[in-house]
Amino acid sequence: MITALRAASETLAAAVRRSLRAEPTLAALFAAPGAVSLATPDEVAQAGTTGLSVWLYRVDRDDMLHNIDEETVDIGLIRRRPLPVRLHYLFTPIISLTATTAPETEQHILGAVLQTLHDHPFLRGPDLEGDFAGTDVELTVRLEALALEEATRIWDSLDRSYQLCLSYEVSVVFIASRMPEQRVPIVIGAEIETGTATVGSLS
Repeated sequence: MITALRAASETLAAAVRRSLRAEPTLAALFAAPGAVSLATPDEVAQAGTTGLSVWLYRVDRDDMLHNIDEETVDIGLIRRRPLPVRLHYLFTPIISLTATTAPETEQHILGAVLQTLHDHPFLRGPDLEGDFAGTDVELTVRLEALALEEATRIWDSLDRSYQLCLSYEVSVVFIASRMPEQRVPIVIGAEIETGTATVGSLS
C-alpha cells in the first residue's frame, strides 16, 4: 500500500507511547497526545514540546527480497511484486535544558525504549495502527549501531549539536505497485517420439 511508511511509523510510535505511559515515573511526561512525535528532533524542540522524537531519517531498499521474480497470479498472468524497504528511525528524547534532571530523564526515556523494543521486537495484530490495523502485517524492530560519522552527518543536517539518541530499523515494509496485472505468452514444449527435437508453440 502507498501509505505503508506512514502506517509503520504510526505503529512504532504507538507501541513506544503505550510503554512510556505505563512507566509510573514517565506517565505524566507522556500524557499529552503529541509527546511522542514523528517530527524531527529540531521541530519538536522548536515547538517547545517535551517528549520523544521518533523520526524516520532513512529508507533503504531490501535488495534480497527485491530480486525475487514477479508473482504469478494465474497461468499466463503475472503481477509486479511490491517494493520491499527497510526503515530507519532516530529516537531522540526532547527535554528542556533548564530542567535540573534533563540528562537523567533522557537516559530514563531511552532505557524504557530499549526495554520495550527488546521485549517486543515484533509488531503485529493488535499492535498495528493506521492502515495496517486489521491486516496480517508483521514488522520486525531491530536496534542498529549508528556509526559516529553517520550520526554526525545526521545532526549536522539538522544544524544541531549531537544529542543522545538511538537508531532502530523496522523491516520489511512493502510498497505495493500500481501496475496492472500482465499477460505473458505460454510456451508449451512437445517431444517428437521419432526424434530428439522439441517443438515449441505459443498458445
